[in-house]
Amino acid sequence: MSGLESRLAFSMLRGMTAEMARHIADCGFTAEGFLDADPSESSRVLGSNGRILYDRMAIDEARMAARREIEFIGNHHIRAFFLLDDDYPWNLREAPDAPVMLYELGDADLNATHAISFVGTRRPTAAGVEACSRMVADLGAYFPDMVVVSGLAYGIDATAHQAALDAGVPTVAVVAHGLHTIYPAPHRQLAASIVRHGGAILSEYPSGYTPYRQRFLERNRIIAGLSQATVVVESDVKGGAMSTANMAFSYSREVLAVPGRPCDPMSSGCNSLIRRNKAALVTNAADIMEALSWKPDDIPVDVASRNLFPELDGDCKAIYDALR
Repeated sequence: MSGLESRLAFSMLRGMTAEMARHIADCGFTAEGFLDADPSESSRVLGSNGRILYDRMAIDEARMAARREIEFIGNHHIRAFFLLDDDYPWNLREAPDAPVMLYELGDADLNATHAISFVGTRRPTAAGVEACSRMVADLGAYFPDMVVVSGLAYGIDATAHQAALDAGVPTVAVVAHGLHTIYPAPHRQLAASIVRHGGAILSEYPSGYTPYRQRFLERNRIIAGLSQATVVVESDVKGGAMSTANMAFSYSREVLAVPGRPCDPMSSGCNSLIRRNKAALVTNAADIMEALSWKPDDIPVDVASRNLFPELDGDCKAIYDALR
């Protein structure tokens, strides 16, 4: 069995988690060594109180599934990242519940210095779409190495991906299913464009896994974990974006939220995050840069100044224009 095949089989063992994988490694086992161990020994390592957690049948089934997956990822040029390997994304590795295996279609830099996620409602207002697009565009002008992370869903997710493409910066779409398909189907062209322009489609699920509600919630931790910060643009208090924001907060990552009118349900989640001191209030790229201490290099002063001070008017604007 090849090294990748054994890692795939290890990750496919039912119930295998990051905590278990790290514990097994701490006990001196490689993925292949654990698969080859006597079931009673592997169960003892996991402290199962005499219960056999993975018998020979379970391990053989995992090996067979891994062989099928090896063929699939080879045919479709997919990269696989194992939690305990050096090439696993650094930011995500720090999350206690990181996926044991990640699958990437594309070639995005998953260790980008400036990685930021944008999430929000599937039914945004025109103002929300404009705010998201403007922030991504402005940040992309300052940080060409930036990677925008989102979930390929309708609304703010798709807006963030498209804005990144328009700005010429790579974007990563984290999906809740195997890479044999794209959901939602109308976003297949968007997904293809993401991969074609240096981004990636990312999943923790092997091929054949279909999307359902729980998997969307599970994938939110990957969106949060890959990013140094999560920006919430319009969300109800119970929206999926709130799940991502809470995950980011639990990982001690920066959470930023665009405020809205008190009477607007699509801003109630953002306003709640700000009110409970779980998110910093942001309205533009300058606010995000200040919150994250991001400092652009080699940006002409007139361009930086023009974009960083969009609200100047009256005498202030006249003074600024004269100085420029």
